[in-house]
Amino acid sequence: MGRPTDRRVAPKQRPAPCGWHQPRAAPVRFDGRVAEVNPDAVLQFVDVTVRRGTKLLLDRINWTVEVDERWAVLGANGAGKTTLLQIAAAAIHPTSGEAYVFGERLGRVDVFELRPRIGLASAALAERIPGSETVSDVVVSAGYSVLGRWREAYGRLDVRRAARLLERVGVGALGARTYGTLSQGEKQRVQIARALMTDPELLLLDEPAAGMDLGGREDLLRRLTRFAEDPDAPASVLVTHHVEELPPGITHAMLLRDGTVVAQGLARDVLTAGPLSETFGLPLEVERREGRWYARARAAVTP
Repeated sequence: MGRPTDRRVAPKQRPAPCGWHQPRAAPVRFDGRVAEVNPDAVLQFVDVTVRRGTKLLLDRINWTVEVDERWAVLGANGAGKTTLLQIAAAAIHPTSGEAYVFGERLGRVDVFELRPRIGLASAALAERIPGSETVSDVVVSAGYSVLGRWREAYGRLDVRRAARLLERVGVGALGARTYGTLSQGEKQRVQIARALMTDPELLLLDEPAAGMDLGGREDLLRRLTRFAEDPDAPASVLVTHHVEELPPGITHAMLLRDGTVVAQGLARDVLTAGPLSETFGLPLEVERREGRWYARARAAVTP
């Protein structure tokens, strides 16, 4: 079997359409207006709605991510953040509305063409990684989009790239360890290295600092900041509960509450006291220092 790079789509290039692709039609919004499809957008959601039984997980989400943007998505537990990321990762389809990934509409494209172009690190993915797998194999097997190495043949260039990425995220010494022996924070870093293995055009990080102590979180944020400053870095979406976990370099933000958008746009306009207080149902004070955001509950006024 050839090297995994033989199967990967070259970075920044859109694969040739399959013959069974249907022609795009202009999507019609719930309000009856026609929404313009942006073929150059990395992500575009048009009235995206997701239902599971009687539960409404996302309600008419309209969202566009451009190639040079770094997005943060915040909200309380159950707000719909993970569902939003699953659609962006081409893992699920919306119940209604239209979702475009790299200009291709989900439901009318072979998602296996899209997924190698997307780097994903999430808790759901972590649970599927065999604990007996070596850290090096967890990363390198991303080239085949598999979890658990079987009979795939990897070249030295792939192994070296995996080692460099592990070093880049701060766990270069752990390549020979088994995944099940790692701490939660170490597993998070290994997942990020795996997400970068295929040189993705879109990077999706679901709570990358979860389970880390203060020192580990700050070290990871420094590394993510340096990564975001690279002009060749992919568009990215980072999901979190805490503004303190956002690295400098975030350009845009979306706030979700009960599956609906509270606010979205430039981070400096969205990550402010009013929208964040509405999102979390708590009066907050928010400040920004040296590119980082900090939030705390507003002190009660004593009569």
